[in-house]
Amino acid sequence: MTGRLVAVGNVVVDVTLLVPGLPAPGGDVLGRDGRVVVGGSAWNVMAAARRHGAAALYAGAHGTGPFGDLARQALRAAGIDVAHPATTGADTGFVVVATDGSGERTFLTCQGAEATLDAGALAAVRPDAGDVVYVSGYLLTAPVPASALPAWVDALPDSATVLVDPGPMAGDLPPGPLASLLRRADWWRCTVTEAAAVLGAAQPGAEAAAGSLARRTGRAGVLVTAGAADAGLALRGRDPVAVPVPRVDVIDTNAAGDTQAGVLAAGLLAGLPPLAAVRRATDAAAQAVTLRGSVVAPAVDGRDPPDAATVGAP
Repeated sequence: MTGRLVAVGNVVVDVTLLVPGLPAPGGDVLGRDGRVVVGGSAWNVMAAARRHGAAALYAGAHGTGPFGDLARQALRAAGIDVAHPATTGADTGFVVVATDGSGERTFLTCQGAEATLDAGALAAVRPDAGDVVYVSGYLLTAPVPASALPAWVDALPDSATVLVDPGPMAGDLPPGPLASLLRRADWWRCTVTEAAAVLGAAQPGAEAAAGSLARRTGRAGVLVTAGAADAGLALRGRDPVAVPVPRVDVIDTNAAGDTQAGVLAAGLLAGLPPLAAVRRATDAAAQAVTLRGSVVAPAVDGRDPPDAATVGAP
């Protein structure tokens, strides 16, 4: 591999549990198998990419406190470099993740130091030619990074490949910063629900959504997922196509999209043709939902490399 994955997103702590269903307002349910693990979009993406041999740099913020210490421990154990010192006066944020009996997950997020990433910190991150820069839309939900990220992304050299995932809050992202990401993205990866939020209208399937988004973004390609249904891929200058998704028994969908993004980034860094990289990433995401936890992307050779084992995973 000639480059590295530079992740601009969130590394947080997940408080996870299995529930029979979500409670009614004012109600309660008894959960089981509670865990405290490292998570967040950037962590999941980087961990998946590391399992496929990619070097990774975390370019987001992290805090001082027990959650920040846990996050840095996981990053070190996974062989992921860290661009910035810890932010004083704030701990890393956390997410309560409730996974129901169907494998679907619901998030409750409390932002922390990762939401303080500012222009000064971003200016210190200079991706090299051949790097893949992963940008999470979650950062646009916080005022400070939302004001700093667009200019930084716009200034990235064309030699860097920008991979954007708007995340499940795509419909709530500020229009101006979102437009900047749409304009610069080489690759855009999202779900059909997120595509509808960005486009302002639902599309008849992932393939159609990918084609519609490709008219607005994705200088190289657009990948849209639809759960167990086939994904849609629109490569620049070509008609959109369906990408088969393996049929599996779903246990936990948490971080399936992040797994896909990380393995896609690793494939691009390894020089795979786009379609081959997408197929590998889609297969990895399908395998990941058959296991509990977020850091479960299968390694490319079926084994976990020693420096990217299972820190933060069950």
